[in-house]
Amino acid sequence: MRLTSIASGSSGNCVYIGSESTHLLIDTGIAYKRIESGLQEIGLKGEDLSGVLITHEHSDHIGGIGVLARKLGIPLYASAGTIGQIKKNKGLGRIDEELYRPIEADRAFQVGDLQIKPFANSHDAAQPLGYRVEQGAKSAAVCTDLGNYSQYTIDRLQHLDAVFLESNHDVRMLQVGPYPYPLKQRILSDYGHLSNEACGRLLCEILHDNMKHIFLGHLSKENNLPELAYEAVRLEITMGDNPYDAGDFPIVVAKRDSLSQVVYLD
Repeated sequence: MRLTSIASGSSGNCVYIGSESTHLLIDTGIAYKRIESGLQEIGLKGEDLSGVLITHEHSDHIGGIGVLARKLGIPLYASAGTIGQIKKNKGLGRIDEELYRPIEADRAFQVGDLQIKPFANSHDAAQPLGYRVEQGAKSAAVCTDLGNYSQYTIDRLQHLDAVFLESNHDVRMLQVGPYPYPLKQRILSDYGHLSNEACGRLLCEILHDNMKHIFLGHLSKENNLPELAYEAVRLEITMGDNPYDAGDFPIVVAKRDSLSQVVYLD
């Protein structure tokens, strides 16, 4: 199984996860041409995809779904609430009803040789989900767009080989930045986004000896810096109530507009 980010940030998100025979995207918030280009870099083409796992209906996660659906005609997995909101989005164009596959949090399903375990996230969307993907003993999860986390979240991120976790903003940069006050409050709320420090604290809850890869993703262009996210998360791990040092784990900040490192879980 392998994992990489084709694009990650407040301007568009698309993560690839797959095996030798099953290839999935998590979100398609960028143009189809960019998706196709990213797939080509890892030796795939659009026709190889087995489906799309959609986290929620915000444009930076579904902006490319209409074109992709019409070109490839592959299954689109999402919660019923998310599907309902996508159908209301006229800007996406026509999407064949038969492509939608309603799924539920905490009800696993199979796509090829991959088992998908959706879980609920706290975000200001209709019915947002994160995803844990397993192949035999190997597992990875993508967990972004959540204003807070609870024991429920921690439980679903245990014993992973790799995790792609939101490190959206630096609180100070957000507070003094150009965003209007209501938007700042939304981002800082329990239904907004995880800060760098919150990301680090969540990591402290799920780290274990066999964690092989950590991606920090969904960074805000206006309210964060890759170097700041990286150092803040490392500090939380090293200073946190856990037996680890940040140097014990490879930590990668997902790139905003290009393919990130491809990691293998074998």
